Amino acid sequence: MERETCRLPEKRRRRRCIILGVVAGLLLIIVVAVVLGVSLRANTDTLKETFIARCKEFKGSDCEKIWGAFEQAYVGRDPCKVPTEAYDPFIAAADFKPACNRLMFWSKTKDVVHDFTEKKRDCFLTVEDTVLGSVLNGLTWCGKEGSTKTFTTDCPGWRDCENNTVRSFWNRVSAAFADAACGDVTAMLNGDIATPFNPNSIFASIEVKRFDSSRVKSLNVVLVTEKSAVTNCTNASLKDLQKELKPGIQYYCKEVTEAHIQECSSNPEIACGACW
Repeated sequence: MERETCRLPEKRRRRRCIILGVVAGLLLIIVVAVVLGVSLRANTDTLKETFIARCKEFKGSDCEKIWGAFEQAYVGRDPCKVPTEAYDPFIAAADFKPACNRLMFWSKTKDVVHDFTEKKRDCFLTVEDTVLGSVLNGLTWCGKEGSTKTFTTDCPGWRDCENNTVRSFWNRVSAAFADAACGDVTAMLNGDIATPFNPNSIFASIEVKRFDSSRVKSLNVVLVTEKSAVTNCTNASLKDLQKELKPGIQYYCKEVTEAHIQECSSNPEIACGACW
C-alpha cells in the first residue's frame, strides 16, 4: 500500500495524506472522548461501589440512603467551597450509635492506633472503624460546578483550600464522633514529637472542644513512645490539653512504648485495659 501511494502524482498524494491525517485526527478525538467518558463514569461507579461495600459491613445501615446523603454534599459544587455543614445529611443518615467507654481518638499515631484497634476491635473504635469514617477512609473525591459527576482525580489536596471536599468531610465526621463520646474516652498521642497535643490537629481544634462533660467521664491519654522518647506526660502541650477539657472531665496520662502496644495487641489473652 505504501509503495502504491508513492507512485501517485505529487498533488494527489498530498491530498490523500491530508485526508488521512484528518480522519486519523477525528478518530483520535473520538477515542479520547470515549475513554474520558468511561473514566468519568468509572470514577463515580468505583467510588460508590467501594462506599456501599464498606457500608454493608455495618448491619442495619441503609447504604443507598447514606450514599445519597453523602453525594448531595459536593456534587455540582466548587470543590473548594464545600462547608462542613454540607455533610450534615450524611451524619443524620449514618445514624451513628455511640459506644460508651470504647471510643479511641488519635493524633500523629495513625499506623499504631489502627493496627491496635484492628486486633482489639472489641475494645476500642476509631472514627475510621465506624460507618462514619470507614466508608471513605483513604479515598479522594470531589465535584465540579455545573457537573453531576463525582471525580476522584484532580481534586484539591488537604491544604490547597480550607473548605475542600475531603477536609470538610473529615472535620465534620470527627465532630460527630466527638459528640458521641461518652464514659471513659481514650486518645493515643505521639510521644516522639515535641508537641503531642498540636493545636492545629483535628483532635485539638475540633474533637477535644466537643467533649461534653455531662457525657464524658474521663480522658485517658496514651502517650506512644519509642525507646528514646522526645516527650513525656509532663509536656507543656499536654498541660494545654488539660485546660481545654471542660470541668468535670478527669484527665489521666500514661507513657507506653509502641513495642509494648504491638505486643499487647497481638496477644488475645491480654485484656484491653492491661495494655497500658
